[in-house]
Amino acid sequence: MYVSKTEAAVLPTTLATARPAPLPTAPSEPRRRIWPLLGPAFVAAVAYVDPGNFATNFSGGAAFGYTLLWVIVAANLMAMLIQSLTAKLGLATGRDLATLCRERLPRPVTWGLWLQAEAVAIATDLAEIVGGAVALNLLFGVPLPVGGAITAVVAFVLLAAQSRGHRPFERVITGLLLVVGLGFGYTLIGSGVDLGGVAGGMVPSFDGAESVVLATGILGATVMPHVIYVHSALTPGRYGDAVTAGRTEQGRRRLLRAQRLDVLLAMGLAGLVNAAMLIIAAQLFTGGSQATSLEGVHAGLGDQLGTGAAIAFAVALLASGFASSSVGTHAGQVVMAGFLRRHIPVLTRRLITLTPALAVLVLGGDPTTALVWSQVVLSFGIPFALVPLLWLTSRRDLMAGWANRPFTTAAGGVVAALIIGLNAHLILEFVLG
Repeated sequence: MYVSKTEAAVLPTTLATARPAPLPTAPSEPRRRIWPLLGPAFVAAVAYVDPGNFATNFSGGAAFGYTLLWVIVAANLMAMLIQSLTAKLGLATGRDLATLCRERLPRPVTWGLWLQAEAVAIATDLAEIVGGAVALNLLFGVPLPVGGAITAVVAFVLLAAQSRGHRPFERVITGLLLVVGLGFGYTLIGSGVDLGGVAGGMVPSFDGAESVVLATGILGATVMPHVIYVHSALTPGRYGDAVTAGRTEQGRRRLLRAQRLDVLLAMGLAGLVNAAMLIIAAQLFTGGSQATSLEGVHAGLGDQLGTGAAIAFAVALLASGFASSSVGTHAGQVVMAGFLRRHIPVLTRRLITLTPALAVLVLGGDPTTALVWSQVVLSFGIPFALVPLLWLTSRRDLMAGWANRPFTTAAGGVVAALIIGLNAHLILEFVLG
């Protein structure tokens, strides 16, 4: 955070004369000083509407109607809490989650966390590359393997915007996020909404083992473990010398207010997009077979709502694939640099994580099935990022005045327990057939 010479001169006097009562939020903290601090959460939010979300949400809506809508809402609330904590960790310490794990955990644990994070990165890349390839095929007839390669190249181009500072990259990613939102907003207007179905879908329930698989996939696609790492790396540089500014109650309040608003707006938009996907599928494809693949969804939207809806879906899928792929590449760099204190060329890393996705496309595997299972893998990676995050943000020796309140830590513990429990239930369902 930038503090002018005038503010620096006035601040000590202000603190000395302030009463014990809560500090005022205005006029010393005008809104115009908060808005420029927004942005990191929108980069993270792109991962919450990546192509894996398309596959899981449309599959869930088509197979079970509004039944799993509550999973999307619950997962989005969890995402808000988690991303708020990871952003606060970066603000308070000036370091990212992976780096702090390396500094404070035994070496074997650090290596284990790194290995699972790399597995998550591969699953993430699979979803993003496959989604971008399918979108290019739907829009322009590009063969799937070629479309996957194009998506990877575009990710490099978008990531290059970071060399000009955080703002250009954030603007590009936020613009692509808005494209996704507008695409589904347009389609939702055409499909309509069953308010009774929405109300029923807010009641927690499952409908057999397959619904548990899809619920786990929705959770993995919404609470993305790799952006738990990347968001903590985005906030320190984005907010300036937040560690110094946060030593005062007034400075800490200002930064927390900006960070929470950032998360609320970004994750709120992502949550609305995810809910729109499931609602559209529930309205148009329940009981049918069209939503078993992204190509089927595209064709079905064209049949029922017209060419405009089909194009809007494909464009949203393309924007999602391009944006999330670049964020995923950046997350991979953050993870390796943090856990191992090593950097490898972006091209080398991209080739390693790109190979499984291209293999699926070249060998003719079903893209939608691959997308759904990639999200299930991501769900299993969430506890390995979430548990260390809760542990670190609750430590007063590390966080000082930024440390979690007991209620926040308890809420985070409940979230972790729910995710671990859902994954355990999924394993049990498969073992028992």
